[in-house]
Amino acid sequence: MASQDSKAVLITGAGGGIGSAAVEAFAARGYRVYAAVRNVDTARHLDRANVVRLELDVTDAGSVRRALGRIAAERGAAGLQVLLNNAGVIVQGPLELVPEAELHRQFDVNVYGPQRVLTAALPLLRAGRGRVINISAATARTAMPYLGPISASKAALESLSKAARVELAPWGIPVTVVEPGAVETTIFAKAESNARKALTMSDGDRVELYSNQLAAVGAALAGQKAGPVDRVVKEILRAAEARRPKECYVAGSDARMLRLLSHLPFRLRDRVLARALGLARVDLAAGALR
Repeated sequence: MASQDSKAVLITGAGGGIGSAAVEAFAARGYRVYAAVRNVDTARHLDRANVVRLELDVTDAGSVRRALGRIAAERGAAGLQVLLNNAGVIVQGPLELVPEAELHRQFDVNVYGPQRVLTAALPLLRAGRGRVINISAATARTAMPYLGPISASKAALESLSKAARVELAPWGIPVTVVEPGAVETTIFAKAESNARKALTMSDGDRVELYSNQLAAVGAALAGQKAGPVDRVVKEILRAAEARRPKECYVAGSDARMLRLLSHLPFRLRDRVLARALGLARVDLAAGALR
């Protein structure tokens, strides 16, 4: 089959943001790209040479098996050369107020999802002498207040990645993580919308306790300059094509800064984060900013 003549990559969360940009970049390099999305009818913008839209919901084991079965039927012994676990969501807000269902969703998509896909893809990766790239986040190493769920999920994903790297080494399957900073995608707007919705369903008195902190953090993050998606895709391609890929590729100065913060003593790190997010100026007793 013609599709077996080129390298192949499976990209989850391919419908937008980093995933969509990665689809375009790999296709331009001649890869057979399996662009995995939850609803193929909403991803017609991905249609181009070398790209196959693939229905895949990382939270549904049956959906994952069906998608990988389709790839196996087409690729045969050629297997899969790259698995890019990109699908993810951001759950944010005060931990006291994050609904339990939202916390479960955070881990189902960001942690269990990549593991489901990796497990199903391993026969193809072994056949194709492939590699795994997991999209993490800078908050995996330095957990951010009010971003606790996403920080925890990416920390868990990186732990799984480190374990898998050693376990899969006998088959020559490298496992790499890419840590982006803030990027210009819609995922942050969706996270903000979901967080506001969750607050409306929470106890009003408890929400009021956090009103000044949330205002301070919102103002601080609003002033943060998001970087282009291209810089993340550049690191993904480096991880995909390096002869000996590194354990981790960092995309963005803000991501590098958070990595540096992770080495500070925790009390100093907490003070730096509080100042950076405007939390050091919040006077809880007065209920206002100092």
